[in-house]
Amino acid sequence: MADEKDAAAEATPPVGARSGPVGSPPMTPLQPDKGTTPGALPYGRSNTIGPGVAASTAARTAAPAGREGVSRRSFVKWSLPVGWVAFSAACASSLVATARFLFPNVLFEPPQSFKAGFPAEYNVGEVDVRWKDAFGVWIVRTADGFYALIAVCTHLGCSPNWLTAENKFKCPCHGSGFYMSGINFEGPAPRPLERARIVLADDGQILVDKSVKFQYEKGEWTKPEAFLKA
Repeated sequence: MADEKDAAAEATPPVGARSGPVGSPPMTPLQPDKGTTPGALPYGRSNTIGPGVAASTAARTAAPAGREGVSRRSFVKWSLPVGWVAFSAACASSLVATARFLFPNVLFEPPQSFKAGFPAEYNVGEVDVRWKDAFGVWIVRTADGFYALIAVCTHLGCSPNWLTAENKFKCPCHGSGFYMSGINFEGPAPRPLERARIVLADDGQILVDKSVKFQYEKGEWTKPEAFLKA
């Protein structure tokens, strides 16, 4: 009877043992090492993390944090100067706009009326160009008297030049040509130059007034103030 119990005990595998192939003794589970943690894999498999794996995992975990820290420092480092530059530019543009409002652009035109000296200062048969740059006027003296031509081409408003050698006014923009009298004879100018009012002032000087103009095609050159008799 005792022999039968011993045989049954040997045939019954211990608790937790795995059944092996037929005819092989039962397999007993391995005891976990002291360093294992609860929930370790059975049969000699350990879920503990080795030193190398733990170090690499820590490095991967710390890398994004380090990059995030560097990115934040770079953002703070560059955002402050850029912000100050933008603020300074905005302030400067505001000051410029305010200054332009307080001091608007004003075009200062020469006076329309001026004194051009005494008649004896002019030579007969010559075009005097001394007043062109300052007042935009030529004064021409003939044997009969004086007239003042406005130095504006009747084509598109350019300022012609007096060519002494060719004895004509020539527009440099489109080639219009005018005789000494102001009559157009070449180029695209559609009509003669305009004359300005010319009279003698109280002090005996020649007075030219560009605010009053005389046009040849309207028959205005024959008016008294379009020509000053010598």
